Amino acid sequence: MGDYRKSITVDAPPARLFTYLSDVRNLPNYMPRLTSAKPLEGDKVEVTAHIDPADGPEQDVEGEAWIHVLEEGKSLEWGAPGPHDYHGRLHIGPGDTENAATLAVELHTEHAEGEQINQALEETLSGIKRAAEHG
Repeated sequence: MGDYRKSITVDAPPARLFTYLSDVRNLPNYMPRLTSAKPLEGDKVEVTAHIDPADGPEQDVEGEAWIHVLEEGKSLEWGAPGPHDYHGRLHIGPGDTENAATLAVELHTEHAEGEQINQALEETLSGIKRAAEHG
């Protein structure tokens, strides 16, 4: 089991960053390996990812996830069904100036791969920063 936390400063006003992240169609812009994300009914999202596992062939995989957008508190919670109890939360807070935000991510998974998960979180946060600042 693993619980992970990372944060980053993004040069974008918190409200703009929240609006950007709340639109699930933007997920492929900053999530590594994610190639599409389509909102479904309610809080469900259909996603496709391109993976290249060490123990199998490179392939596209489809799945379903959920995302709760919490206007109050400027947070998003997400998860995916499956054996690893994968879920997490993004929280957007004020930065040092009105044009900056602090973005924190928390992740819980039963599939604990320590360094690999930390690296993926850093990749995702960097992707969000890049997409939000230049998009």
